[in-house]
Amino acid sequence: MNEHEMETYQIAKIDCPAPTWEMPFYNSEKDTDGTMWSKDLKWKWYVLFYYPADFTFVCPTELKDLADAKGQFDEMWVEMLPVSTDTVFTHKWWVKGWEKLLEGFAYKMLADHNGETADMYNILDLNSHLAGRGTFIVDPDGILRGVEVTSGAQGRNSAELIRKIQGLQFMRANPNAACPAKWTPWSTTLTPGIDLVGKVNEAM
Repeated sequence: MNEHEMETYQIAKIDCPAPTWEMPFYNSEKDTDGTMWSKDLKWKWYVLFYYPADFTFVCPTELKDLADAKGQFDEMWVEMLPVSTDTVFTHKWWVKGWEKLLEGFAYKMLADHNGETADMYNILDLNSHLAGRGTFIVDPDGILRGVEVTSGAQGRNSAELIRKIQGLQFMRANPNAACPAKWTPWSTTLTPGIDLVGKVNEAM
């Protein structure tokens, strides 16, 4: 890594500006490809939904789950971005040519083929050059607000991801509020302060 690269290299850290990136994408809905920049997503919520690889086993079940929940993500104005270290060509071959579970898949699929962004998010396996199963939620100000990294072959759940984003969106709109465990929209929130110390039970 040269001096310029060291100056611009970024590491993902919660509640700090998310690393900036540029990646090719495959649009499975339109059967086209292109390039996307993180700066294009300014003023939008977006999620980098990393999965290890195309043509694997748990990954298509996760993407199918995302596809089934697309209407909810759209209603929340959240840009869901599935991403792996495969190429756009592999993405197309997998979605259009082989995996029936992904028929009609309607998301843009990012191709982090050089692994740079996965490395900044600390989920790149340098031996296999595969990314881990990581979920990264970025708010409209470009701040990283949610991080989940799942070990091995355990699939994720879109319903839980939606709940987390709902909580983050609520707290962004209500900066003095805190969402307790199992919070869902319209349920009780907390207002942290000296008066709440030792009295959370009463507030709930």
